[in-house]
Amino acid sequence: MAIEIIQPDGLDTPETYSHVVIATGSRMVFVAGQMSDDPHGDLIHSGDLAAQAQQVFANLGRALAAAGARPDQVTKITIYVVGHRREYLPVIERARVGLFGEHKPTDVLLGVETLAAPGYLIEVDAIAVV
Repeated sequence: MAIEIIQPDGLDTPETYSHVVIATGSRMVFVAGQMSDDPHGDLIHSGDLAAQAQQVFANLGRALAAAGARPDQVTKITIYVVGHRREYLPVIERARVGLFGEHKPTDVLLGVETLAAPGYLIEVDAIAVV
């Protein structure tokens, strides 16, 4: 699998994501939205965005590994954040870099009113090409 990251002329150069990713591979992996759940499906870190973000990206890493995919094969993620405010970005980006390191998949970040159940603050899904 090969990934080519492009930062088009005339667009800014984001620190944690890319504007364009071109992927060539034989298999696509779609990972459902990961939340701050323990192995039993119970919410952990209620009310703590930083701790939830770390758990969400750790869960995403586990889901990718189960499919035989690596974080550097992810082409796109979608991040859903309850009541998103700009000051949440550094918190989310720290957790994101914890999984992806220097790899910068494309992304969408959406502020939402609520997630699947009370107490959840962040959810992230992903697409990888393997």
